[in-house]
Amino acid sequence: MKRIRIGEIIFHVVMVSLALIWIYPYLWMFLSSFKIPQEIFSGFWPTRLTLEHYNFIFNMSKKLQRPFIRAFFNSVFISTIVTFSVIVTAAIAAYPLSKLRIRGGSAVFNFIIFQMLFPGFMFIIPLFVLIKNLGLLNTYSAMILPYLMSAWALFMTIQSYKSIPIDYIEAAKIDGAGILWIIFKVMVPLARGTLAIVGLFTFNGIWDNFMWPLIVVKDYNKMPLAVLLATFNHEYASYVGPLLAGSVLQTIPMILIFVIFRKHFLQGISMSFK
Repeated sequence: MKRIRIGEIIFHVVMVSLALIWIYPYLWMFLSSFKIPQEIFSGFWPTRLTLEHYNFIFNMSKKLQRPFIRAFFNSVFISTIVTFSVIVTAAIAAYPLSKLRIRGGSAVFNFIIFQMLFPGFMFIIPLFVLIKNLGLLNTYSAMILPYLMSAWALFMTIQSYKSIPIDYIEAAKIDGAGILWIIFKVMVPLARGTLAIVGLFTFNGIWDNFMWPLIVVKDYNKMPLAVLLATFNHEYASYVGPLLAGSVLQTIPMILIFVIFRKHFLQGISMSFK
């Protein structure tokens, strides 16, 4: 018993230490966004709190042609649309591939796995040529259309659907339910843990997406926040405080989404280990 307790204590101490190391950069960034400029690099704890960096973002950004608030809502709009589309398309497309016997279903599933083996940057040039030929450069559509579906999300949803007993579907069919009713009233509620993981990772991935928006958008009013912060840092690197404040604002939606959906997220993680 003593050995077990000592081992548990050592394990928890190590995990807490690693957690503190992992969260330290964010804590430093958060506290530094409230420091006066002279103290940003002088210590960890601020001696005096100030909101001047946040005031700069709200009041001075227009004069520097960097609309931070608009960029924030651009990121919210793009990430929300893509996340909703990925969840809906994965929920619908996974049903016939997991529960119906369709011709070529196994080939489609194998193609999905095969496509996941290639890194995303391999498709940047063909995608750029396609978006340019469609006349969508410098538009919101250029940042949304390439990500409306996700092979990874479809694969995860298919695996989750396969674990759902067929009896639920048969009972719904006896009651006269159609395919869409079965998907959204039976399959989606039973796979909500996996769909929560898909939604969370999709939202985070699109929110932090940097390379593709940087390539296809040059208008500051249409840039997402991650790209706008990078352009601001490139031209106004001396404004460290506003950069830190903007970075804090960029992390808020991801933290809120995790806190709101953490129950479903942890449920999906636990199911994936079973």
